[in-house]
Amino acid sequence: MLNRPSPELSPPLRRLPDQRWHIYLQKPELAEKLALATNLSPIISQLLINRGIETLEQAQAFLNPESLNLPSPLVEFPDLALSVELLQDAIANQTKIAICGDYDADGMTSTALLWRSLRSLGAQVDYAIPSRMHEGYGINQRIVEEFKNEGVELILTVDNGISAFEPIARARELGLKVIITDHHDIPQKLPPANAILNPKLIAESSPYRGVAGVGVAYILAVSLAQQLGNTKGLIQPMLALFTLGTIADLAPLTGVNRRWVKRGLKLLPKSQLPGVQALIQVAGVQAQGAGEQGSRGAGEKLSSPIPNPKTLKPEDIGFRLGPRINAIGRIGDPQTVIELLTTDDMGIALARAIQCEQVNTTRQQLCEQIEQEAIAFVEAQFITSLQQDRVLVVVQPDWHHGVIGIVASRLVERYGVPVLIGTYENDAQIRGSARGIPEFNVFEALEYCHDLLGKFGGHKAAGGFSFPADNLQELRSRLCEFANQCLEPQHLKPLLQIDAEANFHQINQELYQQLDALHPCGIDNPDPVFWTSNVKVIEQKIVGKGHIKITFSQNISQQEYVIKAIAWRWRDYYPLPRQLDIAYKLRENNFNGKTTLEMELIGVRLPKGELQEESKQSPVPQFRLFYTPTPKPLRTSFNYQQRQYTCAIYQNISPPELRIKNSEGKVLMMQPGSKIGLLGTSREDALEIDLSLPPYDHIIQAALQALSVMSTEL
Repeated sequence: MLNRPSPELSPPLRRLPDQRWHIYLQKPELAEKLALATNLSPIISQLLINRGIETLEQAQAFLNPESLNLPSPLVEFPDLALSVELLQDAIANQTKIAICGDYDADGMTSTALLWRSLRSLGAQVDYAIPSRMHEGYGINQRIVEEFKNEGVELILTVDNGISAFEPIARARELGLKVIITDHHDIPQKLPPANAILNPKLIAESSPYRGVAGVGVAYILAVSLAQQLGNTKGLIQPMLALFTLGTIADLAPLTGVNRRWVKRGLKLLPKSQLPGVQALIQVAGVQAQGAGEQGSRGAGEKLSSPIPNPKTLKPEDIGFRLGPRINAIGRIGDPQTVIELLTTDDMGIALARAIQCEQVNTTRQQLCEQIEQEAIAFVEAQFITSLQQDRVLVVVQPDWHHGVIGIVASRLVERYGVPVLIGTYENDAQIRGSARGIPEFNVFEALEYCHDLLGKFGGHKAAGGFSFPADNLQELRSRLCEFANQCLEPQHLKPLLQIDAEANFHQINQELYQQLDALHPCGIDNPDPVFWTSNVKVIEQKIVGKGHIKITFSQNISQQEYVIKAIAWRWRDYYPLPRQLDIAYKLRENNFNGKTTLEMELIGVRLPKGELQEESKQSPVPQFRLFYTPTPKPLRTSFNYQQRQYTCAIYQNISPPELRIKNSEGKVLMMQPGSKIGLLGTSREDALEIDLSLPPYDHIIQAALQALSVMSTEL
């Protein structure tokens, strides 16, 4: 008979994030050379090297983007001069201009930027934004017909239009002139507009190549104002809107984006735009000195810019301001945001900002509900075929398509595969959003299925689409075919790019201040990620809505260094093991006048010493045998991701088996040391599966945790 194991000597196996760690190749000699030339630490120099910056000239251009000698946008964009001429003529002749915008943060800030600019320059201008709920993305024939009936002579699209061949063709038939400003990928057939401004149509080496829709709008507005000799009072408001839209749309923070966003982040806290001030106030963004965050109540009147402003950081916009704007476009009326960003009345601005806050709260609740429903659907329907399919296509009725793009991103984080998620507009039509992983180009995937789709568009990382409901199964098959062409099994884990190793004694205010040289960080210039090996967890607890607050320690030369950390949305991984390798970003915490450095934990793994014995042969889930006083199997039930399971270890057969059963009667079976398990309702119809894949490994660990708890109670 087997001895009953001691809980202290044999702790239950825990589930950890299943990640691909990619640590950049370290170049210590080059880092030291660059450090001497730039007066930065070698760690910071290594971060520059990781971003492709290896010479003093490149470093100077990156660290001081104002030193860049920019080419004229009139030279870079072939149709820019014509676009300026068309707008100049419309202003001179007082012919009516109409802007067709979009309902995301990029589209709404673009619309507000051009509307404010054209009005200031004397234009007769109005705008329209399609309904996300009823029409979907981009200019359409209804909008074109309405513009014609309202006497519009020139249409200006922002953040859309490059794929709208039929609506643009209809506008030209009706005698309207059209300027397209967009940044989405170029379709095979361009619309017949009078002028097209899109950075994807210019040289890849151009510093303007990465601008978002609001960047194209900014370039057009500045060029027009300069042509008319009237830039006074226009540039700073436009720059504030450019900065909001660029960061919220996840545009790359390189080239001119880096230069202009760096300026804009300094200007935003003292912006003269009431809407920006109201948004900062209601969102509680810290724009004053340390410890003064959210000092005003949401209902108090704000009559002047925030005093003693400090530079905002991209995360202030990306996580605080941007979502409040985006929430309106997702589930509210975009008119709210346009009024917020175009009004000069502080009272109206505060009222609209409070509306944004309320709608964002509703959006968060919707996201949480749909995410849980989507997880349950995936676990029931697709978990067994994930390795073969290599893409998730999730379609359900009655989901709000304003938020399913956010849910798609969360499913990508959870399952490590590209996700296309949709909901029915009616019995005949499905509309949805797509999110990719680094090795999967979303726009190319949609083009691969173009004959099965209606409207679609997007770029490498994300996209939107609609298609006839009858095409769902064929679309899923086609996407699986595409995914299998570009993805290997090892790609089906979230990728974690890590810059450099740091020990706790190196983490101090001096290092953090030097990190500021890399800001603004974002797409193509990510926040630096460090890792530290073999640290100890000395305290951990769940806080808020499923976050883990942790205290780590590291002993260096017989001295203990302690740092606090937060792991967002990591409830599934609680409690963490006592010894870990950790990957993290550094954050500054200001509380009660005291400033400390903390970690934002984004990755963990078992230290090499603990990992090697368990998995040096292969990442095979293991289970140990538990003592039971009878020959009956050890059996219990447990919850995993809001679903009920039963599990049992059958020790009286050879070899022993662990069996896990869901509510539909499907059983997952494994034997100790085997890479392959069985999944099905009986052995005869069971499929062989790879137990090292995250979905199976995670549920096995949850079952073993439940069995371990039960065994210690016997």
